Amino acid sequence: MTDLLLELYSEEIPAGLQAGAAAQLERHVLGFLKSFDVVPSEVKTYAAPQRLALCVEGLPLHLPDRKEEKKGPRVDAPEKAIEGFLRANQLDSVEALQLREDKKGAFYVLEIDEPGRPLAEALSGFLPDMIRGFQWPKSMRWGDGSLRWVRPLRAILCVLDGAIVPFDVDGLSSSNTTFGHRFMAPEAMVISHAKDYLAHLEKAFVLADAPVREAMVMEGASGLAKSVDCTLVEDLGLMRETAGLVEWPVPLLGRIDAEFMDVPEEVLVSVMRTHQKYFALRTADGNLAPYFITISNIETPDEGAAIVNGNQRVLRARLSDGRFFWDQDRKETLQSRLPALEKVTFQAKLGTVAEKAERISKLAEELAPALKADAEVSAEAGRLAKADLTSGMVYEFPELQGIMGGYYAAHDGLGEDVAAAIRSHYSPQGPDDAIPETGEGRAVALADKLDTLAGFWSIDEKPTGSKDPYALRRAALGIIRILLETKTRLPLRYQFEAAFALYGATGEAQASLVADLLSFIADRLKSHLRDQGVRHDVVSAIFALGSDDVFEMVQRAQSLQSFLAQEDGANLQAAFNRANGICQKAEHSETQVDAALLVEPAEQALSGAIAGLADLQMGDLAGYDAYLDGLATLRAPVDAFFEAVMVNDEDEKIRHNRLSLLQALVHGMRRAAAFDVIE
Repeated sequence: MTDLLLELYSEEIPAGLQAGAAAQLERHVLGFLKSFDVVPSEVKTYAAPQRLALCVEGLPLHLPDRKEEKKGPRVDAPEKAIEGFLRANQLDSVEALQLREDKKGAFYVLEIDEPGRPLAEALSGFLPDMIRGFQWPKSMRWGDGSLRWVRPLRAILCVLDGAIVPFDVDGLSSSNTTFGHRFMAPEAMVISHAKDYLAHLEKAFVLADAPVREAMVMEGASGLAKSVDCTLVEDLGLMRETAGLVEWPVPLLGRIDAEFMDVPEEVLVSVMRTHQKYFALRTADGNLAPYFITISNIETPDEGAAIVNGNQRVLRARLSDGRFFWDQDRKETLQSRLPALEKVTFQAKLGTVAEKAERISKLAEELAPALKADAEVSAEAGRLAKADLTSGMVYEFPELQGIMGGYYAAHDGLGEDVAAAIRSHYSPQGPDDAIPETGEGRAVALADKLDTLAGFWSIDEKPTGSKDPYALRRAALGIIRILLETKTRLPLRYQFEAAFALYGATGEAQASLVADLLSFIADRLKSHLRDQGVRHDVVSAIFALGSDDVFEMVQRAQSLQSFLAQEDGANLQAAFNRANGICQKAEHSETQVDAALLVEPAEQALSGAIAGLADLQMGDLAGYDAYLDGLATLRAPVDAFFEAVMVNDEDEKIRHNRLSLLQALVHGMRRAAAFDVIE
């Protein structure tokens, strides 16, 4: 058994694309090997700014014979489907395909019968097409070539068992050479085996393993922070990004001029993180420290002094801009900025941001009582929440919208409640982002998200597939998280009706939009709960009852799942399926039971147990749990009924009455959940 080493050496690959590209490389090569029933003993991928690499061990030098049948589309399938199958298998026409028949009709089959051949020969034929067909979100061409790649491809290293696998891509020939660090070791080097790859590169100042680079970034930056009695502001995203920008991480410590330290820390952090890729530090008392850490890609004789000085000059210029905007923006109040929002478009079909702000204000005022918030404060915060969009600071640093509005509101003397609500109303913006801390902030955040969803639903701009340009899934998840984490009972149907009404939707059109949006929320809720171990079919069973209270649905779903996990619950689910199936087959829907026709003790006992459920109310979670406990008591009489009673009695009246009894059982269980949809 032998090893394969493949490296694609190029100009700098964007940090955010490296991991996905490495996974794609592995998927392509393993898929090729799998087609020959070859399963390697070990596979490792590596990604760095200038290279993607794949090391595969435990391969045969000679591939076995390959016999396979690939089922294609039906003969009468659309032409595009047939063309796609031909293209995927590198065929020009259906003449190379065979015909097969099944009960559904005729379909095409591709018969593959290839004799075994050397693996190197097969790779020489496969790899050029794989490289040419590599998928990038954005790609480019360069020089006179036709190859499209994310950045110009400069070298291909490909060796199998120490020997070069020969092939050519756009005039670039494979070899056994690659290159070290661009500045510290740019000379070509020979690597013949996968096991030597990482060690050879490390000697040439290249760490090809991304997790190793990330660990070095974190360890080095934390050590520098500790050297000045500070701690690193944790930022996993920045750590991964900087590790994708350098092949030899060298953390360096710089200083922030004291004159900028009275600027809001969010401005400082944003300038450092977003624009310069610097890490921020905090002092022991939690304040932002007058330092930053940058990750260099080179070791220098002066230990990075010139690099630090250059970065400090760049940062000084950027912070000067921030300081200027901070001083200028405070010369105007948020209130005075509202007219300017009339010139800012929210969405071409949905009007201006000024109109959106008024809708948010009205919705926030109405939502306030449910969130234990002050209605007047919520309304004012909602009206001013978008005013900072016209400020110089947010124009220059759009990631600070909302945050700067909070600072300006405090400067205007509007009170901390208003300022806090404005500052946090975009939250949560992701799974790791906290919900607003105050009731007023939650009211404005909910109002903003409700308005956004209602607006885009009203113009039929919904998420499709993986596309969600307006982040509507994120808005829905934000609503769910706020309601769940605050344990807020809120009828969403009424809130969506109010939101659509502000867009002018009424009557049947409004009802249809609300129903569709509630279904969208339910889908997001299923996705959210799936990560918490709650089954999607259980959520569907609760949602099918028509509930529009997210917190109630989740509580009931958790209780129902727990109930079904017990023996009584599982058996009762089976009994429901049996009873419902019998009633459906008999086309019986009545639930009225005639006690005089209950002749068997077992059916009398079941009827009494079902009647006892009618007295149980499910107004709150305790009531719902009590109802499930009541259902659990049905297990014994249900088992006894099916064991002792013949439903299809010869007497038509008795048969009808027993079917009604089973339908009453089904009806009683459906009060708790739509057991029909539970898998």
